[in-house]
Amino acid sequence: MNTYPRWSLDTIYPGFSSDAFIDNMNLLQKTCEAVVILAEDAAELSEHPEEFTGWLKDVTGHLNMMNDLYENLEAYAYSRFSVNTQLSEAIDGLNRIHTLALGVKAARVAITNALAMHEVQVQRLCAADRQFESYTFVLQEMIDDRQHLMSPELEALAADLQRSGGSAWGRLQESLSSTASILWHRDSGEYKSVIELRSLAFHHDRAVRKRAWRKELAVWKSLEIPLAAALNGVKGFTLSLDERRSYSSPLDHALKQSRITKKTLDALIGVMEGAAPILRTYLKKKAQLLGVEQLAFYDLFAPVGETGSRWTFEEARAFIIRQFTEFHAPMGEFAEMAFDLQWIDAQPDEGKVGGAYCIHFPLVKESRVLCNFDGSFSSVSTVAHELGHAYHGYVMKDLPALRRAYPMTLAETASIFAETIIFQGALSDAPAGARLSMIESYLKDATQTLVDILSRFYFEQELFTQRAERELTAEQLCELMKDAQLRTYGDGLDPEQLHTYMWAVKGHYYDPELAFYNYPYAFGQLFGMGLYSTYRRDGDAFCENYVQLLTDTGSASAEEVAAAAGFSIETSEFWQGGVDLLTEYVEEFCILADAHMK
Repeated sequence: MNTYPRWSLDTIYPGFSSDAFIDNMNLLQKTCEAVVILAEDAAELSEHPEEFTGWLKDVTGHLNMMNDLYENLEAYAYSRFSVNTQLSEAIDGLNRIHTLALGVKAARVAITNALAMHEVQVQRLCAADRQFESYTFVLQEMIDDRQHLMSPELEALAADLQRSGGSAWGRLQESLSSTASILWHRDSGEYKSVIELRSLAFHHDRAVRKRAWRKELAVWKSLEIPLAAALNGVKGFTLSLDERRSYSSPLDHALKQSRITKKTLDALIGVMEGAAPILRTYLKKKAQLLGVEQLAFYDLFAPVGETGSRWTFEEARAFIIRQFTEFHAPMGEFAEMAFDLQWIDAQPDEGKVGGAYCIHFPLVKESRVLCNFDGSFSSVSTVAHELGHAYHGYVMKDLPALRRAYPMTLAETASIFAETIIFQGALSDAPAGARLSMIESYLKDATQTLVDILSRFYFEQELFTQRAERELTAEQLCELMKDAQLRTYGDGLDPEQLHTYMWAVKGHYYDPELAFYNYPYAFGQLFGMGLYSTYRRDGDAFCENYVQLLTDTGSASAEEVAAAAGFSIETSEFWQGGVDLLTEYVEEFCILADAHMK
């Protein structure tokens, strides 16, 4: 069995019982109390306007400290939990932090109300005083949030229920999915976890892939009752709160979180729908390469072309550093530092959550990357993707917390861009015979980002519509997922061999405060491709502009950030540029595939 690096968290905190961790917990509580006092002081500012500048300076300073402390503490606890979801001290640590989150939430509600009370003064000061100019967008966003707040008492109750109820559903899904396993070989008594079964989707032998798919469905079937209850709980929780907070729908709330307009989303979804038939052409050609009449869901990740080479982690490391460096030397230096300082946990293991993520620790200005490396090029791309997130955090590390909070949409910009760099580098390095498999790998990921993500978007839309009327059974959830996959994959997949339990697989569905965390990936995919096209046109001159773009993602709407980069994202023309590039790759793939089959 291959072994891969584990991360080190020692520079964050030595442990949950360490003085540093406990001191930060205590400081967070005191900072929350100080913010509430500042909010109470706001009532007297009308009589003493000369004190407003000092008050606003104290507000931004304390909010920055509060957000940094909470992010650092929560990130540490979740990092410890995610590599071992059965670790009792990590579960206890998360619970303690989520208890403190009640104070964080109360402080944010109180100061939002206070800022809204003095909206005109805040606007005037941001326009006249340079120390507040950079806070203009985020302070106005907080003021606008006032219309979506309940009374302080109800917000406090909601936060308490979130900790003990809403978030608990997500932890249940993570715990079940990270520990679930099934007998693989009866004779040897070998069991495989869900994570290991999903990794077998990349296996060259179709019989193995099909068996793993069947086993995985059996696992989810055995867990469908608690997971359906969890999903119903999460979505019901979201619907209730969004209605009380005067959102027209969970999607309306998601758009605000994404910092995009409905016009932008409609343009994006429309182009995704137009891209689906193009990518179905790729899926049909892949079926021919694999010698099957129609792809099954378990064939989506099947390797094609020259598949003999596997990547060691050291090879992946060297390749990523080289490609990042060729794009922009500081980005390569950053990647090398992240590898050297043990920022990456790559070893698949029982009890570890599936998938991958990047998480930031603002107090020490570091990040960590979790993944489940399996030696495929896809896993190399995943490491690069998450390091893209980490680089995004790195270029923003010296900004105050209020200006580092970028939306879900722009969160995927740096990661998708990093993936694109890796793909282009791999393609240019690949011998002629390997070009087929390289392009196929890229289209495989694009299919997930555009077609599968579209199916998840459709599923969640319909789920919210029906959940508003009743709870859904596991069978009904499977039917919704099947309908969504048929709608997007169409004749590109065998309708009898889909994955109707994807609602159980994807942890994003189980976050009551983050609905519709699907379309931001498509946004990032096409936005990143658009940026890469600009880089190909402008060369090295683009690099500094790219770093500035990343730096600005926490200080403006997505439309404003895009406009600064020269794009209008409210029109289909911009998004179509990314699809046109995909079309070129589909056409080349079909030509290469036909030549390969001769």
